Amino acid sequence: MDYFAKRIIPCLDVKNGRVVKGVNFVGLKDAGDPVEIAKRYNEEGADEIAFLDITASHEGRGTIVEIVEKVAREVFIPLTVGGGIRTLEDIYRLLNVGCDKVSINSPAIANPHFINESSKRFGSQCIVVAIDVKRTGDKWNVFINGGRIDTGIDALTWAKEVADRGAGEILLTSMDCDGAKSGYDLSITSQISSMLDIPVIASGGAGTMEHIKNAFNSGADAALAASIFHFKEIEIMALKHYLKHEGIAVRL
Repeated sequence: MDYFAKRIIPCLDVKNGRVVKGVNFVGLKDAGDPVEIAKRYNEEGADEIAFLDITASHEGRGTIVEIVEKVAREVFIPLTVGGGIRTLEDIYRLLNVGCDKVSINSPAIANPHFINESSKRFGSQCIVVAIDVKRTGDKWNVFINGGRIDTGIDALTWAKEVADRGAGEILLTSMDCDGAKSGYDLSITSQISSMLDIPVIASGGAGTMEHIKNAFNSGADAALAASIFHFKEIEIMALKHYLKHEGIAVRL
């Protein structure tokens, strides 16, 4: 396995047991059954799958564990699950039904020590911290609760703290670019990637193969996308062949 290969990660945003996709975190439309979609991505050559229960934190409930379990049974690539994870017990329950990593966002802001505790207990390779950012003037602020609340925290400062506290990876989503298909926010992706030693997953804005290439050239270790894969606008293997042709290491 090529340790330095860049990863392609389709993302399942799940609400009420269905995969949905919106623009700038709103206007959600149905994209299908999570188990069927995950199975398809597993067969089509995805490197990992992200499963995000997007309303769990806002609704104050835990992740839909039974759906995660069904998805985990169908996929043989790493599965990252996020949404509604508030305790070590929540993480244990998800790892126990077959997910490989968990993604935490709002709870990490509410209690930063949770990052230390969870990476110590389960290993930093299991802990992904999701950072949803929005440009405010000349800086980026961190948002929580599915993009509903501006914490006022500077994204660069927070990314550094998250890495120092033991996160194994950062899932960096630009809310400004999310679903707009106009490309990732390369500026914040590049700043955070160059500042840290842990992998950064670029998220929010993929519309073309070139956008994904640009994210990798800006320092991202993985590129996460949703609608371009859900609606078959881009085939994963075609994307990988394109990236390889462009000189980017990928697993074929």
